[in-house]
Amino acid sequence: MKKSIILGVVLAFLCTIGLAGIGMAADKGPADITLTTVKAKKPAVFPHAKHQEKLKCGECHHSKDADGKQVPYTEGQKIEKCETCHNAAAGMPKKLSSFKGAAHVNCKNCHKKTDAKKLNKCSVCHPKKK
Repeated sequence: MKKSIILGVVLAFLCTIGLAGIGMAADKGPADITLTTVKAKKPAVFPHAKHQEKLKCGECHHSKDADGKQVPYTEGQKIEKCETCHNAAAGMPKKLSSFKGAAHVNCKNCHKKTDAKKLNKCSVCHPKKK
C-alpha cells in the first residue's frame, strides 16, 4: 500500500514537471506580429511562426551587455522590444538607430541571402490595406 502511494506521488510529480516543460516550450510568441512605429506609414506584418520553422531564435533576437555590445540570444532570455536599444539616444550607428533601420538591415540582408528576389519587395512585409 505504501509503495503504491509513493509511486503515485512520484508519477504525479513527474507528469506535472513534464507538462510544465511542454507548456513552456510551446510558448514561442504569436504566429503573426504587426510591427509598427510612431511614424510608420505602412506597418509590417511579420509571420513569426513561419520564421520559427526555418530559423533559430538567436538568428534574430539578441541582447546587449553592460558595455552596450551585442550579446547572442540564449535559451530562456527575456526578449525585449527592439526599440529598447534601437533608438536615437542609444548611440547606435545611424542605420541601426531606429527599430525600422534595424529591421530593414536584419530582414533585408537575410532575405537577400535566402530568398533571392521574391521576398525583397516592400509589399511582401508592408501589404496594401484592403
